[in-house]
Amino acid sequence: MKATFLVVGKTTDGRIAELVEVYMRRIAHYMPFELQVVPELKNAKSMSEAQQKELEGVQILQRAGGQTEVILLDEHGQEMRSTDFAQYMQKKMSAGRDLMFVVGGPYGFSEAVYKRANGKLSLSKMTFSHQMIRLLFTEQLYRALTILKGEPYHHE
Repeated sequence: MKATFLVVGKTTDGRIAELVEVYMRRIAHYMPFELQVVPELKNAKSMSEAQQKELEGVQILQRAGGQTEVILLDEHGQEMRSTDFAQYMQKKMSAGRDLMFVVGGPYGFSEAVYKRANGKLSLSKMTFSHQMIRLLFTEQLYRALTILKGEPYHHE
């Protein structure tokens, strides 16, 4: 089983990108993990929100294999504590299917992506930039994996 973190657009803040890279290297000690970037749309300013979501959605769906479990990071998704997320990950890893966690573009996901998704997670009731979510998610995934291994990173 491997996990993929699919994001729309590149990180423009080098400091955030560097920290995401730190957590990605840490996660790789526990499971195969990769970051994939859907390129930003060209001429997006001349498109409607719906058009942008549709075109981004096509690119997201092209990367989600038929057997891959797709989990959207979405403001309307399920919220959970870090320990609950660790248990969630344990169940997913035990199932053996590849996982893909997806951060959409600035306007969210197309209807087709929502239909393909196997679940939705929310990291907070607050709204964060798409760049910050990358850091928050990779840190929480690392935290969950250390919880499962009984390592001292997480304190409760």
